Amino acid sequence: MAKVISFVNNPYQENTYILYDETGECVIIDPGMYTAPEQNTVVSFIKNNNLKPVMLLNTHCHIDHVLGNKFVFEQYGLKPRFHVGESEVLAAVVAYAPSMGFRYDVSPMPDEFLPETGTIHFGNTTLHLIFAPGHSPAHLCFYDKEAKILIGGDVLFRQSIGRTDLPGGNFTQLIDNIETKLFTLPDDVTVYPGHGPETTIGYEKQNNPFLT
Repeated sequence: MAKVISFVNNPYQENTYILYDETGECVIIDPGMYTAPEQNTVVSFIKNNNLKPVMLLNTHCHIDHVLGNKFVFEQYGLKPRFHVGESEVLAAVVAYAPSMGFRYDVSPMPDEFLPETGTIHFGNTTLHLIFAPGHSPAHLCFYDKEAKILIGGDVLFRQSIGRTDLPGGNFTQLIDNIETKLFTLPDDVTVYPGHGPETTIGYEKQNNPFLT
């Protein structure tokens, strides 16, 4: 059964996730590591738990979620995987990072992109792809049905939702995707968002002011 650990990184307080199971294989999702201490914390966890990173995944490609892509590539030889619709979002980071005061080590591009639906596998774990744009043009969530874990990126937060005022954002689309694709999951699924504390599908159905 997969387990998840989060690391809060960069000035945006972005949640970087490592998902791992009993085989020792792990995936790194949305690496936001920016400073050396942030990088070291993630590397130490992987080393101390004898984990083997086999995949690098991005839910979407805003700067705070990809700052560590190049580092992960250099450290573990993994290129990111995300939906092709996020390619322009990633390319844009090069231009806007300096204006936001960020040093950005340019992320490699994927060898292969992820589809809108289907599954990806590591160890004994299967992740289902859920295509939920609205915060960004081709946002994916990663759902482990067995462990009841949803790595949700910036779609659904505890009592909030992803912002939709960035390029490629669409409020109506985001709400629709939450209601039709996330709220159809079991109530006891734990949502691990891109920022802030985890929550559950059931809690958000009852308490999210954007959706009640």
